[in-house]
Amino acid sequence: MNIKVEKLALFGKTKNIESMIDDLMDCISNGAMKFETGINIYLDGTEAGRCDETVQQIRDLEVEGNRLRRAIEGQLYTDMLIPDSRGDVLSLLEDTNFLLGLAEDIYLAITVENPAILDEYKPDYRLLASTAVKAVEATILACRAFFRNITAVRDHLGKVGFHEEECDQLAIRLKRKIFASDLKLENKMHLRYFVDKFDRLADEAEDVADWLAIYSIKRSL
Repeated sequence: MNIKVEKLALFGKTKNIESMIDDLMDCISNGAMKFETGINIYLDGTEAGRCDETVQQIRDLEVEGNRLRRAIEGQLYTDMLIPDSRGDVLSLLEDTNFLLGLAEDIYLAITVENPAILDEYKPDYRLLASTAVKAVEATILACRAFFRNITAVRDHLGKVGFHEEECDQLAIRLKRKIFASDLKLENKMHLRYFVDKFDRLADEAEDVADWLAIYSIKRSL
């Protein structure tokens, strides 16, 4: 029984590093939710100050995420933990934390470039952002399972793929609407640019999930 438990939980009784990983996953998850909230604030056309405040909140979470990732990396090497899986774990944490930085970059670009999104497209942008965030959240759940219960990883990976595919389909439909409109070409290109940005967030989440699937197989061998 003890062997099985050790196999399920990567760090066993090393609670400090488990806690830091949980905190890192919380930062990424909270950042994704702040991103979705910020998109809704922008689309609602509320005061610009709220958008700037959201940018700062996401940035603060990214800074904390980077601090935690470096602290985890230092402890893994200092305490000589999981030498066989260390490289995979470090790559996973770096790739997952990248999602938070990407969400910040996308939202900052929106607040700087201020694309003119017509009312008829706003529900599509909201749904696209929400679906991309769901892909990120499913990836975070899969990562948590990787560290605590390897057998549960697969349950979450399927959801990542589902949300990423939904995001692709939503992006295609929205771009068809945009380019079928009477807008000027430069306006169409600007709107398409941010459709692709939202879609990329889901794509990157799926890339993390793909690597996580490989790391999970290696741990199970």
